[in-house]
Amino acid sequence: MTFKLAFKYLLRLILLALLAISIYLVNLFFMKPFSIDHFLAKETFLEIIDSPESMTYIGIFDKYNWFTGHASKLTIPSQKQLDRNKAKARKILDTLRSYDDENLSSIQRASKKIAIFDTENTLLRLETFPFHNYVLNQIGGAHIDMVEFMTDTHPIRNLSEAKAYIDRVRLFENVFEGHLYELNGQKAIDFYAPKFVYERVIAQLDEFLNFSFEEHPIYTEFDRKIKDLNFSEKQKTQLRENLKQAIRQSIDKAFRLMKDYLVSTQAQANNNHGLWSQPSGDKYYELRIRTYTTTDYSPQEIHDMGLSEVERISKRMKTILTQLGYKQDKSVGILMNELNEDPQFLYDDTPDRKQIAIKDYSEMVDEAYVVLEKYFHTMPKSKVIVKAVPEYSEKTAAGGYYRSPALDGSRPGVFYANLYDIKQTPKYGMKTLAYHEAIPGHHHQIAHSLENEDLTYYRKFGYRTSAFSEGWALYAEQLALEAGLADNPLDELGILQSELFRAVRLVVDTGMHYKKWTREKAMAYMKAKTGMSDTEVRVEIERYIVWPAQALSYKVGMIKILELRKRAQDALGEKFNIKDFHSALLDHGSPPLFIVEEKVKDMINNAKLLN
Repeated sequence: MTFKLAFKYLLRLILLALLAISIYLVNLFFMKPFSIDHFLAKETFLEIIDSPESMTYIGIFDKYNWFTGHASKLTIPSQKQLDRNKAKARKILDTLRSYDDENLSSIQRASKKIAIFDTENTLLRLETFPFHNYVLNQIGGAHIDMVEFMTDTHPIRNLSEAKAYIDRVRLFENVFEGHLYELNGQKAIDFYAPKFVYERVIAQLDEFLNFSFEEHPIYTEFDRKIKDLNFSEKQKTQLRENLKQAIRQSIDKAFRLMKDYLVSTQAQANNNHGLWSQPSGDKYYELRIRTYTTTDYSPQEIHDMGLSEVERISKRMKTILTQLGYKQDKSVGILMNELNEDPQFLYDDTPDRKQIAIKDYSEMVDEAYVVLEKYFHTMPKSKVIVKAVPEYSEKTAAGGYYRSPALDGSRPGVFYANLYDIKQTPKYGMKTLAYHEAIPGHHHQIAHSLENEDLTYYRKFGYRTSAFSEGWALYAEQLALEAGLADNPLDELGILQSELFRAVRLVVDTGMHYKKWTREKAMAYMKAKTGMSDTEVRVEIERYIVWPAQALSYKVGMIKILELRKRAQDALGEKFNIKDFHSALLDHGSPPLFIVEEKVKDMINNAKLLN
């Protein structure tokens, strides 16, 4: 074959390939895609690239910032964005329903169910409750989230990323003007946060506004990151000056804008604490329950479930406390409060207390990784590190939380431990939190999903649910106990206290948002039943008020996982394999509980066929 003829055939192949790609892209973006997986992947991708914050959070897009420019952008809320999101949800729902189940694989049918469930909930929220959220709140309001995103997520590894950081800071005023649009939407329907939220947020805004440049986390974190980079001193000086100017002109204005709104509407602050007191609050709470628990439980059913679990767990704790020599005539709550106050279970209040606690947490995580290998077919490759909750949010943040790793491995997972109050960190409860947030809890589950090459992009990034992820993390605490990682009775007591705490959540969350409990009544109940410190109780109860129904997902999810494990053990007997069971749970991302149930059923049937 002559060179000329070979070139001719090669050219034809290239043209055919380009034609095929063109047809595929036209079908993907301008028609109904042939594959539902491709459709969901496309929508997931479009949702990610529609959010500059998501692109940064995932990490893999950062190397292409020269093209995307996302690192210099932030999402700005608007009516236009709301209308666009509603239209998009309607279109997605119509397309999903058009796929015939008979032409789908079992995995695809599951993805369809998940996507329809999620999109229906999203559309109902956008159309009926567009402003039913606490934009400014004490634990994760826009003012806190924005600062944390910049200091903890935005990377600064080169000059371009440092300049992009400053570009984003310059947008703070625009972003907060967008949030003011949301707040005015709330004002129009008489939706106002409770009084204590106003007080907490105003105090937080004042703290940010009173920072000197040397104290402002936006500046100090930036300065820390550029110190060791290969910039000239002239470049570093210029960057610092540009950032100071951006803080002065944008951040300070943005925070004053929010404060002015709160001060001007403080007289209208809600005197009550539950959603029942907000416009259409009861219906919105039902939607929140369905979204976060992925069930159709009524508020009353969840309340009763909580009361039953509180009684059961308290009995087991009382047995252990009695065996340890504590007085039988005292309640579990009183005894646990005494333990919280006992110096032998607390760190000395020294300047290096936080560093010592972080080291201890890290050792617990490392030990769990080794011991728990026998319970899983695979362990996560991504690392997880332990950090203290930033000082600017530790007074109001939860006891611990987790941030997932970057998809490209450039950023590890992070377990944040709140070390503000030494009574928040009794030593007997530390293992529980480590197992919940890191291994085998959140980090294990989320990193496994990100690293699972068999998962579609939609199942990795398109949908996640508290019911499974938090249910898994709570189940993980008991799994660690089962594995012998908490063989000291006090450690078991810490795990039981954690479970009791989640059971109490079922009672107080529904109590406040459905049964019209006050914040004070909920705090008194939690204090009496758990023995948690006053600081912990206050922070938790106030969290449930501004984040309704999310706290229900932990225990509801755990109950379902334990129910499915027992079902599998009863069905398979000696053939039951804990690794297979955990794979049935973890290999499918973070699906709704009804999908988890389907996958465990498949695991049982497959095990029966093989044996």
